[in-house]
Amino acid sequence: MNRLARRSLLVAGAALPWWRPAASAQPASGTLRFGLSAWPPNLQPWPSTGASAGTVKLLIHRSLVSYDSRGELRGELAEAWTLDADGAWVFRLRRDAVFHNGQPVTARDVKWTLEQIAGERSTAYMRAQFQRLERIETPDPHTVRLITKEPTATLPHWFGGYNMAIVWHGSEAGEPVGAGPYRLAAQERGSSITLSAFDRFYKPGRPRLKTIRFIVYADENLRMAALQSGDVDMIEYVPWQSMAAVEADPALKLDSTEGPFMDILFNGTRGPFADPRVRRAVAHAVKREDIVRAAFFGRGKVLEGVPIVEGTPYWDAELARGWSYDPVRAKALLSEAGHPNGFQTTLLSTAQFGMHKDTAEVVQQHLAAIGIQCELRLPDWSTRVSLGTRGQYEIAIHGVSAENNDPDGLTSVLDTSLSPAHGRSFGLKAPRTTEWLAKGRAEFDEAKRIAIYKDMQRAALEEVPLVGLAWRSQGYGMRRNITGFTNLPGALSTLSGTHLEDVGFG
Repeated sequence: MNRLARRSLLVAGAALPWWRPAASAQPASGTLRFGLSAWPPNLQPWPSTGASAGTVKLLIHRSLVSYDSRGELRGELAEAWTLDADGAWVFRLRRDAVFHNGQPVTARDVKWTLEQIAGERSTAYMRAQFQRLERIETPDPHTVRLITKEPTATLPHWFGGYNMAIVWHGSEAGEPVGAGPYRLAAQERGSSITLSAFDRFYKPGRPRLKTIRFIVYADENLRMAALQSGDVDMIEYVPWQSMAAVEADPALKLDSTEGPFMDILFNGTRGPFADPRVRRAVAHAVKREDIVRAAFFGRGKVLEGVPIVEGTPYWDAELARGWSYDPVRAKALLSEAGHPNGFQTTLLSTAQFGMHKDTAEVVQQHLAAIGIQCELRLPDWSTRVSLGTRGQYEIAIHGVSAENNDPDGLTSVLDTSLSPAHGRSFGLKAPRTTEWLAKGRAEFDEAKRIAIYKDMQRAALEEVPLVGLAWRSQGYGMRRNITGFTNLPGALSTLSGTHLEDVGFG
């Protein structure tokens, strides 16, 4: 197979990769049974297919960096990184990291990976970010020098997400070779995925467990019941109505944090939602308190602006209420946009997650009150991902986290000029928001960044690349004897799968 064909297939994300038997000699012991909320549409390393797939990918693969329990960057395949005198980011690779095939992790692999991600035929989630590289230099096998087209203060964070695996440069189509603590050992399509510990992982004593078996419970009530009955040891996405029950059960414990959020996305290529006045009408039409109560049983809080975390220097009390509930204003905006009597449309969500379905139903009710009649479409999660990525919707409910806790981490959801993804609006034009995001990314002075991101919020409130609805509590439930797990703070919660390498039984 020629290199170009291999590359295009590797990033296509069409199906789960084939698996090869894991090494038999392992330093770890024990098996963790983990209740996964969705069957991963695929485990290809660079396309985004949701947080459940991301949890598995974080164990099979590793990137240059990850996040520690405090949410700070820590080294993974890179042991150090710095900005040199010429403004290039220089990463020093660790010398003891090897891929699952025994090949050492080198600068050549990093360069090849970034070239595939940035390629013109790539479907990688981070494609646009890495197209901002001017060139990649590899002065020696353990050094990578990244020269950007413009100054980029936040570049190290680009490597922290679950769609940024560094892959062996000789990987074949559909068989990306990773360097994570676990290898794919077996799978039963739609039901379970089994990972086995990699005995040459570069962290001494990690992973702690020999096997992780992911068992899919798409029904959240069944997932919760499996935890309570002892059929699994740990679950993601504890249903909000069940969090109190986990806290009250002496055999269980809950680890939750706020940071992920619910939002509304738009198809901006056609129809009424191409008009920002209509999008602002939607933003003012929804009473967020109803979503917090109905979808999250009070375990969340309203989000009436751009999802900037309160308590950070970038948060502004007035801007945070820029889309406050105001149905009178919403109707006026609809009239101004030429829809005084409203219109009919469709609202895409999924029935697989109660938070998505319940949020959609509340939004449907409030939009009807201003004349926008929505027909709900509630497919399974895999179909929802596919429809969103292809732009086959008018308006959609989504749940997401920023890439990290820096405002630049919102680029993936606010910058609609990026390649299509199920987690951001499709074909929508928000040039001023994109411009301010770029300015913030290029600025190293903290005081200036604060001012820039407030201007970004003002632009987004007018252009409406998304509509924030509610912050939500993100909870993992587990047996009380589980030790070592960290639910990462804020927006990083969905990256917590990295820390399954630290999990053991007390």
